[in-house]
Amino acid sequence: MRIGELSKRTGVAVPTIKYYLREGMLQPGERTSPNQARYDETHIHRLRLVRALIDVGGLPVATVKEVLTSVDSPSDNIEKLLGTVQHALFPAPPPSQEAAMQEAAEQQVRAMIDELGWYCRDGHPAVSALATVLVSAQALGHGEFLDTVRRYVAIAEQIGVVDLDYIADRRFVDGMVESVVVGTVLGDTALIALRRLAQVSESAKRFPDRRRPEGQTEVSG
Repeated sequence: MRIGELSKRTGVAVPTIKYYLREGMLQPGERTSPNQARYDETHIHRLRLVRALIDVGGLPVATVKEVLTSVDSPSDNIEKLLGTVQHALFPAPPPSQEAAMQEAAEQQVRAMIDELGWYCRDGHPAVSALATVLVSAQALGHGEFLDTVRRYVAIAEQIGVVDLDYIADRRFVDGMVESVVVGTVLGDTALIALRRLAQVSESAKRFPDRRRPEGQTEVSG
C-alpha cells in the first residue's frame, strides 16, 4: 500500500507518518521508485503501537523512541527488558530541595522492600519515585500516608503476578517484548481508570444518601 492508504487505514496523518519515518520510529517501506515506497501490515501494527503509547499511555515522543528501541532489539532476558522499559517510563526526578528528607524516604522504601523480600536492582527509579511521594505527603502533613502505601503492597504483588503472566503467555520473544511495553504502559492507564471507578463505587456504598441522579439538584424546604 502507498503512504496515503497507510494513513487512511491507521488514522495517522501523512505528515505525522513521515515524521515517524524520519525519527526511526517506523521502519522504511519498500522502495518502488526514488520518491515512493510500499508499506504493509507491519507498518500498520507499528503505527497503532506508537499511537497507543502516545494517545493512551500519554508518553512523550522521546520516551516512545526509547521504548521502541527495546522493542526492536529483542532479548530473551525479560527481567532486563522490563527494567529498560521501566527506566524509560520513569522521568528523571527534579532536583530536591529536601535532599536529607529524600534520602531518608528512600531508606524507608528500601527497608520496606527488604522486609517484603522483594527483589529490586540498585538504583531502580521506582524507589526514588515512591520516596518522592512520601516526602510530598510528609510536607503536606500526611506522614501517615506510608501506612496507606503499605496497604497497597498486597494489591501490587498481585498486579505483578498478573503482569508477568501476561508476558509469559507470549510464545515468541518478539511477542514478549511487545507485551512488556503494552502491559506496562497501557496497564498503567488501565489501573488508573479502574482505581477511579473503584473509588466512585466505594464512595456510593459509604455515602448512599449523597447519591442522586445526574443533573438533579437538591431541593430544600
